[in-house]
Amino acid sequence: MSQLRAAAARGLRRSRGSAGKSRKGAAARRGGPVPAPAEPSAQHLFSDAAEIEALRRNLLAWYDKCKRDLPWRTLAASELDVDRRAYAVWVSEIMLQQTQVATVIDYYNRWMQKWPTLQALAEASLEEVNELWAGLGYYSRGKRLQEAAKKVVSQLAGRMPRTAEDLQKLLPGVGRYTAGAIASISYGQATGVVDGNVIRVLCRLRCIGADSSSPAVVDRLWDMANALVDRSRPGDFNQALMELGATVCVPKAPLCEECPVKQHCRARRRVEKELSFASQKLLGTCPPVPDVEDCGVGGCPLCPPAIEPWDSSLGVTNFPRKAVKKQPRVERTATCVLERRGRCGAPEYLIVQRPSSGLLAGLWEFPSLPLALDLQEEKQREVLADHLQAWTGRSVTAGDLRYVGEVIHIFSHIHQTYVIYSLPVDGDVTLDSALSTSRWVTEEQFHASAVSTAMKKVLKACEKQRGEQNGFGKGSKRKRGAKPGGAGSRPTGTQLSLHAFLQTPTRQ
Repeated sequence: MSQLRAAAARGLRRSRGSAGKSRKGAAARRGGPVPAPAEPSAQHLFSDAAEIEALRRNLLAWYDKCKRDLPWRTLAASELDVDRRAYAVWVSEIMLQQTQVATVIDYYNRWMQKWPTLQALAEASLEEVNELWAGLGYYSRGKRLQEAAKKVVSQLAGRMPRTAEDLQKLLPGVGRYTAGAIASISYGQATGVVDGNVIRVLCRLRCIGADSSSPAVVDRLWDMANALVDRSRPGDFNQALMELGATVCVPKAPLCEECPVKQHCRARRRVEKELSFASQKLLGTCPPVPDVEDCGVGGCPLCPPAIEPWDSSLGVTNFPRKAVKKQPRVERTATCVLERRGRCGAPEYLIVQRPSSGLLAGLWEFPSLPLALDLQEEKQREVLADHLQAWTGRSVTAGDLRYVGEVIHIFSHIHQTYVIYSLPVDGDVTLDSALSTSRWVTEEQFHASAVSTAMKKVLKACEKQRGEQNGFGKGSKRKRGAKPGGAGSRPTGTQLSLHAFLQTPTRQ
C-alpha cells in the first residue's frame, strides 16, 4: 500500500508541476485585472436530496450507538425546564471553547453543582466565578457568562431567548456557533453549527481546500451546515457532526474505515482513485492522465490554491487547509513573591488583584511589572525594587530581591516569561489601595483563590528553590523530615525490623 501511495504521489506531483507552470504563464500573458472567482462546482456542495437524507440517517444511527456519555448531554436530555436546559447547554458550550472535553468535565460538574440555575449564577460574585474558573483559561469567558446571566435575570425576566438569532443578539459572549448550538439542542430549532470539528468534517466531505478561516469559505460552510441539519433531530445531528470530528475525523490519522459517512466523502474517494491509478500504472494499464482533478472549474474559490496543490502523501488530511498562524508576541514580566511568617509559622504570600478588564481580568497574582525585552538583569532588579517601594511605602533596594528563576507561560497570543524574585518581609505590608487591592494568603488559600496557572508555576518555582536551599533538592539524598544524627536516624547498613517498620512514629 505504501508503494502505491508513493507511486501516486510521484506521478501527480509531476503532472501538477507542469499544470501550475502553464497556469502561471497564461496569467502572465493575459495581464490586466484578475477576473472574479468562479462559482464552486457541484462537487463542493450538497445538492442531492437523496444523498443528504442518507448522510443524516447514517450519521444519526452512528451517534445513537457511539456517542460519548457527557454530563451536559445527560442534563440536556433529562431536564424538562427549557430555561434550565438551555442554561446547561450554554455553560458547556462556553467552557468547551478552546478547551478539551476531558478538561471541561470536572469544571462543568463543579459549576452546575454550585450554580444549577441562571438565577444562582446571577447572584454570584465575579470573584467566585474566577475562583471556580481558575485553571480553565480564557477567563473572560466566565466573566461574560455571568454578565449574560445577570442580563437574563434582570432584563429578560429570567427567560432565555428562544432562537439562535435572539441568543446571539441579546446575550454578551454568545456568538453564531454558541447560539446555534443552544437553539438546536435546547429548543429543537433546525439551524446548523460550525466549529472546528464541523469545519474539518465538511472540508473533507467536499474537498474544500481553500482557507477555511476566510469569510467567504466560512459563509459557504454555514450554508452547508444549515442545508444538512436534520429537521426532526437538529440538536442530535449537530452534536453527531461535532462528535464525528472529535473522535473519528480527527486532524491527524483519521479513522476513515470507521466513519459512518465515508461513502459521502469526496476526499476519501480521491485517495481511492489515486491508489487505483497507481495500481494500474504498476500493471501498465493506466490511462494517460489520472482522473483525480479537483473539480474542473478554473479559479474555483473552494479548491486548494494553485501554489499549494493536493499533496498525495497527506491523503484526506489535505483538508482543511490551515491559515498561517500568527506568531504570539513576546513579553517579559518581573514578578516578586513577598513572603512572611504567619501566626502558626507557615509562610504567607502577598497577592494583588489585576484590573477588571484586559488579560486575566480580576484574577489575583504576585506583584508584577512588565519589563522591556532588552532590559539587563541588574536593571530589572532596580526597576522592580522602585516599583515595590512606591507600592508599599517601604524602602526596597535591588539587593533585597532574591533571584529565583524564570517561568515561561504560553497564552493563545502571548509568549510570556515571568522573571521571578522573592522578598522576605517582617510583619504586615499594605499596598497602596489606589494602585491595587491586596491581601495576604496561606499556600492553601492561594490555591483556592482566583489565580492563574502561570502564578501557580511561579509559586512552585519559589518552593522548589527553598527546598534546594534547605538540602531537599534533586541531588540531595536526604528525605524530608530526616534529621542527621537524630533519634530517627540509623547506622548505614542496619536492617529495619518488621516490628519497627510497623510501629507508629512518635512526635518529636
